[in-house]
Amino acid sequence: MSITADFASLTELHSLVQHFYAHQMHHLDERRFEEYAATFTEDGEFQHSPGVEPARGRAGIVDELVRFHKKFDGDPVRRRHWFNQTALDPRPDGTVRSTVYALVVTVRPGGKPEISPSCTVHDVLVLDGGRPALKSRTISHDQVF
Repeated sequence: MSITADFASLTELHSLVQHFYAHQMHHLDERRFEEYAATFTEDGEFQHSPGVEPARGRAGIVDELVRFHKKFDGDPVRRRHWFNQTALDPRPDGTVRSTVYALVVTVRPGGKPEISPSCTVHDVLVLDGGRPALKSRTISHDQVF
C-alpha cells in the first residue's frame, strides 16, 4: 500500500492502524506477550515507563513485559488499554508517526474501575507487506512532568 497525503489513503491507513492497535492491546491485556512482541519489527524498541530503559528486539520486549507484570502475580486485576485520538503522520521515509492518547483501566473483582495511568503513546510504524509493525514505541505518562 502506498502512503500518500490524499484523504482516501489516509482514511484507509487510519482504519488499518486502528485495527492493528485493537488486536495489539488485546494481546497485551490477555498477557499474550509473545503475540504482542510479534507486532514489533525484529529490532523494535519499546519504552513503557518513565526511567525504564527501552526493551530492544522481540525477545527483550517479552522479557520486559514478564518482568513488569510480576507485580500482578496473585492479584486478580484486569487491565484494559484504551487508545483514542490517533493522529497519523506519514513520513517521506515511508514510516508513519502515530501519536495516541491512552488510558489504562484497572479493575479488581467487586471494585470500581480506576484509570491509571493516562498516557501519550508515540509510535513509529512501518508497513511490512501491507501490514503495520512497530519500529518503536515510547510512552509518556501524564502524571510525570
